[in-house]
Amino acid sequence: MDQDVPIEKRQIRAARALLGWSQAQLAEAAGVSIPTVKRAEGNAAIAASAQSLTAIRSALEAAGVEFIAENGGGPGVRLRKDAAGEAGTPIHGR
Repeated sequence: MDQDVPIEKRQIRAARALLGWSQAQLAEAAGVSIPTVKRAEGNAAIAASAQSLTAIRSALEAAGVEFIAENGGGPGVRLRKDAAGEAGTPIHGR
């Protein structure tokens, strides 16, 4: 997804969930505060700055997340194939 295309709050939450990260872990990886992550993900009156959103996005992408642009089915997220084994290890043997 092009860095100029904004990401949605729910994409940030979904990306963090895919990685199994807490808000604190994302904040540390992005070099921002936990309240900034909460603002980026929530509906606070004060929004996260563009600089903070870029840092959050970069941290998530560095961890293997791909942001999927709106394509008629809605925006989304997924893990890159090379990152899926780390964060999205399949469960076998049921």
